[in-house]
Amino acid sequence: MFYPRDDEDPVDQKKYLEERCKPQCVKSLYEYEKCVKRVENDDTGHKHCTGQYFDYWSCIDKCVSTCFQITLIFVTISSRKTLLS
Repeated sequence: MFYPRDDEDPVDQKKYLEERCKPQCVKSLYEYEKCVKRVENDDTGHKHCTGQYFDYWSCIDKCVSTCFQITLIFVTISSRKTLLS
């Protein structure tokens, strides 16, 4: 992760964390891709892969959320150590 110095603008870590979390969600991505291939030739337009798509992004979001929480804990602990010094 990139932590900017005090004199730099903050950087949004979400995109970085999403990329970092993708390997943990390969199973959901595989299920989504399988579904896309299955419904590719649906002429009725009734079949879709919305559920699999949301499952995949739910997995990514859960992982990103965990990373953010760990970062907040780290920052909080670091801040307390600085204040106590």
